[in-house]
Formats: sequence, structure tokens, C-alpha cells
Amino acid sequence: CEHARIIDRSKRKPGKVIYDWRHYLAVIQRKPGALRNGAPFTEMPDAFRQLQDHMLRKEGGDREMVDVLSLVLQHNEEDILCAVELALEAGVPTKTHILNLLHRLIDRKPTDHPEVDPPDVLALQTTPEANVDRYDGLRQARETRHAS
Repeated sequence: CEHARIIDRSKRKPGKVIYDWRHYLAVIQRKPGALRNGAPFTEMPDAFRQLQDHMLRKEGGDREMVDVLSLVLQHNEEDILCAVELALEAGVPTKTHILNLLHRLIDRKPTDHPEVDPPDVLALQTTPEANVDRYDGLRQARETRHAS
């Protein structure tokens, strides 16, 4: 860990505390509720705080937020922030979507596939129709009950 040194010897000012939220990831993995009111997590980047606002509104959101923040331990933080920002812009701030976007960013594989026009032979000639009367007929033919 690296910590910035605070050199301020004034006894008139209150003490200053500097947190690094990354140092508390092990704690919130065990106790995700600490994410809601923990002082270190007020200093997260804006994208993470916006995501936290969305996720903590739903049940189990604190656990999902911890999982997203814990990605910093395995991946580049800038890639994770980019994935979170893309998910917020798309209006789908979920852990699954963020993981999907992150893997796309990491792989850097081109996703532009050429347009494929199917041949006319594969076109549907007649559209199928749902026939629920057939189901009712089968149901009335057998009056024995197999399960209840």
C-alpha cells in the first residue's frame, strides 16, 4: 500500500484523515453492509458512486456492488470504470452487464460482423397459427387426473 503523507503540524485545525477505498475491499467482501455508510467509500470515483446509488435501491444490490468493486483486484481500474460508465449510459447498471462490457473491453476483439442477407429460400411462406382449441380437446378427452 502507498499512503500520501499529511504534513500539517497546526494544532488549531482538526486532524485530517485520508482513506483509500481499495484498502477496504477485503472488509466489504465479508460485510457488504459496510458499503452503505463506510467513510472510505465516499471517495470512490463518480461512476462507482452513481452505480452504487442504482444498486443499493434493490435487494442484494450491496453484494453486487461489492462484486463490481472487487474486480479492481483482478483487472485494470480504468477498464472497470469504462465498463461502469457504459452500463450507466445504456441504462442497465447490473453486475452481469458490467461484466459483459468489461470482457468486451479486455478482449478487444472486433464485434462488427458483416450484414448477412438470408436467401429467399429460407423465408417463411406461411405463418404458424396458435390453436388452443386442440389443447382443450385433449384435456377433455382424458378426465383422469395425473397430478394435482
